[in-house]
Amino acid sequence: MSWLLNLYETYESNLDRVGVPEKKHDGREYTLLPISHTTQNAQIEVEITEQGDFHSAKVLDKDDFSTLIPCTEKSASRAGSVVAPYPLHDKLSYVAGDFVAYGGKIKKEEPFAAYIQQLEGWANSKYATPKLKSIYLYLSKRRLIKDLVDESILHLDEDQKLISKWDKKYERSPGEKPRIFTAVPGELESAFIRFNVYSPDKALTKVWQDTELYDSFIGYYSQLLGEEDICYVTGKQLPSTDKHANKIRNSGDKAKLISANDTSGFTFRGRFAHSHEAASISYEVSQKAHNALKWLIHRQGKIMDNRVFLVWGNDATNVPRLTDNDNIFAMGFGIESSRPTAIKSHTNEELAFDLAKALTGYRNKLTVKADSKANVNILVLDSATTGRMAVLYYRNLDKKLYFDRLIDWHTKCAWLHRYQKDEQGELLQFWGAPATKDIAFAAYGPKANDKLVKGLMERMLPCIVDNRTIPQDIVRSATHRASNPVAMDKWEWEKTLSITCALINTREGYNVGLDEENTDRSYLFGRLLAIADVLERNALERSGQDKEKKRSTNAIRYMSVFSQHPERTWRTIQNALQPHQAKYGQSLNYYSIMIDEVASKIPFDQFNNEPLTGKYLLGFYSQRYKLYHNTDKKKHGASAAETNDSQDDNTSA
Repeated sequence: MSWLLNLYETYESNLDRVGVPEKKHDGREYTLLPISHTTQNAQIEVEITEQGDFHSAKVLDKDDFSTLIPCTEKSASRAGSVVAPYPLHDKLSYVAGDFVAYGGKIKKEEPFAAYIQQLEGWANSKYATPKLKSIYLYLSKRRLIKDLVDESILHLDEDQKLISKWDKKYERSPGEKPRIFTAVPGELESAFIRFNVYSPDKALTKVWQDTELYDSFIGYYSQLLGEEDICYVTGKQLPSTDKHANKIRNSGDKAKLISANDTSGFTFRGRFAHSHEAASISYEVSQKAHNALKWLIHRQGKIMDNRVFLVWGNDATNVPRLTDNDNIFAMGFGIESSRPTAIKSHTNEELAFDLAKALTGYRNKLTVKADSKANVNILVLDSATTGRMAVLYYRNLDKKLYFDRLIDWHTKCAWLHRYQKDEQGELLQFWGAPATKDIAFAAYGPKANDKLVKGLMERMLPCIVDNRTIPQDIVRSATHRASNPVAMDKWEWEKTLSITCALINTREGYNVGLDEENTDRSYLFGRLLAIADVLERNALERSGQDKEKKRSTNAIRYMSVFSQHPERTWRTIQNALQPHQAKYGQSLNYYSIMIDEVASKIPFDQFNNEPLTGKYLLGFYSQRYKLYHNTDKKKHGASAAETNDSQDDNTSA
């Protein structure tokens, strides 16, 4: 129950945001819902005068569908043919008193009768508002469909019956189709109607945004709740509920986190006689916790193939997410210039210091209340069926521990990357850990399906939160792909290579800067491969054979087989270099001397065909990085322009 308690406390900490519309980056609105309220997509808006008469109506645009409406326990979870009206806004078959008169079909009881009876109780209570009374007065006249037909919103056939589904035979001119049939997904009786009150003298708040009306229904409905019971979340004696909210991920989501329907057959496997014996949750806590969860998902959740990854703080909702690196960099660290720079001693220790300094400052800003719980919650949700949702992963961490783990991850899994772009489309060079989604694409390729990607993202969470080792199959798969550059475009291979180096580096703790004292066999072979690649690249550019930089060097073409049979493949690569060395002689001596120096460090008994470990990629990356960023012309025998051009080619997207 701890996740429910933390969501409930988050709601209580953000009461000032209740009912306040907020917008996503794509312009869609969302809000922290009041209790006893939910959202629905409305297709028709009907305006009523303050005197209770029809004023106007319109078909809504798709961007304006979302509507905040009051709801009861039954209406929030209604399904099938069960008649359970919403208190105010609802489907046409519920709110139209003349629905049956115009040919509307009903199965058992008339929905309007239940709807108007429920609305009457609210409108005649001490909690009623003037707007509510105006809407009730109009709907009591039972003429909604007639008014909508007169307004050309709805249409009748030759028998003066409501046209439920549009057919070409109703067209008066070719291509004519009323907007309502495009807006409503299905037959017309399922069209959702929302009501508003119009005044010619003053500007009135829209009914679905009126906080006075929110409070009106909450006050009225609170006196109708069921019996009190012990709430397992708060431990208090409160009115309980066995009907919990759906629409958690979006307005069409039917999956519930808490539900019970085993009233026959196995009957709770003989452990309980009633569902509330397993878990009794109060109505208020259920409403507030679920509404807080919906709000957080809209606000900062990451959804991958319906799987939700959510991180939030009890005292302050915005905290850096574990699965991304975007918001880490947005806090002002990790981004380097997009231009190549000479980095001589940028170590993991320096990165850890910068990262810790930035995160510590950010962490201190999150403390809003001195007495509040400085905790961070990590929650993963998914549904196997349309009706059931489960908590796949949940952790509640002390804020300091969370940031320490975040610093540790972005330090251990740090490498130099060049695959992100800024607003101008220019490549950014940054230090840090790759996002888990990018790790998935590095391991499984850009065509990996969402199921595979979300599975990897979930598997990576314990590696970040609990300091566990990255699963070996992920590292192995990424290493295999990074060793096969000819199967990818250059930009994709460069991205895969840097991400793979980051994964391997979590175990090794190397720096991007070249470690010339490292005598590991795989690391040295990787250095040899990088020198051969740069040597041949320079030779090809000098000869004019590679003006467009599309031709791969032999080192790149043989990279995959080199990782499996280094000694045999190195002889092939070195033989291919000899014509270039003979042709350009002294200008390429620097590379030849370096090859001799690196090769001499490999012990005689280790210069064999035993497969290389992933460390060879670290040696390859670091050696190539140093060569491309060394501007000493005397050593290189190559112009700075040539080395910069080669680097730009390797990092182009």
